Amino acid sequence: MGRRESGRRREKAFAQGLMAAETIYALSSAPGRAGIAVVRISGPQAMRTAAALTGKPLPPPRRAAVRRFVDAQGSPIDDGLLLLFPGPQSFTGEDVVELHVHGGAAILEALFRVLAGLGLRAARAGEFTRRAVESGRLELTRAEAIADLIDAETEAQRLQALGQYGGNIAETCESWRDRLLRASAAAEAAIDFSDEELPADLLTGARRETEQILQEIQRYLDDSHRGERIREGLSLAVIGPPNAGKSSLVNALAKRDVAIVSPHPGTTRDVIEVRLDLGGYAVTVADTAGLRDVSDAVEAEGVCRAIERARSADLVVLLRDGSSNREDGFESENFRADLLVWNKFDLPWPGERDGICISSKSGQGLEQLIAKLTQLISDRLGETTQSPVLTRRRHRDALEEAACSLRLALLAPSDRPELLAEGLRLALREIGRITGRVDLEAMLDIVFRDFCIGK
Repeated sequence: MGRRESGRRREKAFAQGLMAAETIYALSSAPGRAGIAVVRISGPQAMRTAAALTGKPLPPPRRAAVRRFVDAQGSPIDDGLLLLFPGPQSFTGEDVVELHVHGGAAILEALFRVLAGLGLRAARAGEFTRRAVESGRLELTRAEAIADLIDAETEAQRLQALGQYGGNIAETCESWRDRLLRASAAAEAAIDFSDEELPADLLTGARRETEQILQEIQRYLDDSHRGERIREGLSLAVIGPPNAGKSSLVNALAKRDVAIVSPHPGTTRDVIEVRLDLGGYAVTVADTAGLRDVSDAVEAEGVCRAIERARSADLVVLLRDGSSNREDGFESENFRADLLVWNKFDLPWPGERDGICISSKSGQGLEQLIAKLTQLISDRLGETTQSPVLTRRRHRDALEEAACSLRLALLAPSDRPELLAEGLRLALREIGRITGRVDLEAMLDIVFRDFCIGK
């Protein structure tokens, strides 16, 4: 059995070596018609490929040179810029070539055909960044930040991803790791040299350091998931009685018609969602069915879904008709409302209203409403640009496991240093998973699953 396992490991290592030896290419700029397209090549044949494409001596590294790119018969493909990045001082750690050509579909198709004919392989999603991680040029959280920077839709997402790319999460994890290694060394010394005269406070200092790290990790875990919520976006439910103008408000916030507006009650019977940039934050706004007692089964299901969405949303706007003097018969005991808004400010009002007054039709009060919502979101998330935050579920899972191991380590009796050492070892493994220090292959499969081609 051990021999078979060893054979499988050798086969896997050989397959990985073959994959790493392949030279890959991909379009690194956005697909579609464009003024300029950037094609990236990485691998051992990158420089030879550049020479074959130009038929001329290669320019100095990191210096753009105008070249005509040709096929195997010497027929021109396009004129563009050629840049060379010799390994290991490149993004992937391998030899890298960039071709800047005109972004026409026919040009790229011809160029890719030539590259394939030269024995290169089209890159898989995220393969360039994966090679950077495997070569040690990039650690795992910074690799994730590249994907987040590409996908960033709002200012808050951009700033958070930029901080992670700058290494704030990695630096924090490395600090914990270094300190845990010192504590672990103290515990191991107490095991290996139990008959020797060791400093009396050796294990005491290790325990003290372990307690301090556990407190720091717990502070990160007790952050109301703010990093994940900025990255994935918050949810906002617009709820209220029929004909209050919920669909009109959602359309006004989106600045386009995403929901049907009708004077007839019960028009909206399901939850309609639209993703917005609200004051620099990604927010998914949900238009819901009007809340009232109904006998129609379909509308009743819509009311149930509206209440459920209000209960699960990060923020709830309760919208009511400010022009009506009639009681709408609606009570909000079933959910919590963060903001009361009165609509139809463009119509005559019977009196003063407590809350924000708007007109979805004319736009009156919308700026005030957006400012208030932005403030609520900011207060809910706290300051996210000054300190590192956990941006992914896997970060949180690893730290929760690490915290559990540290708690068990601290429960170890003073005469059982091996239990303290084991808890520290397990915590070190979990923290290492965040940056890719351990279980790298499994982590890479997860991280690069949703990457785009060319990165």
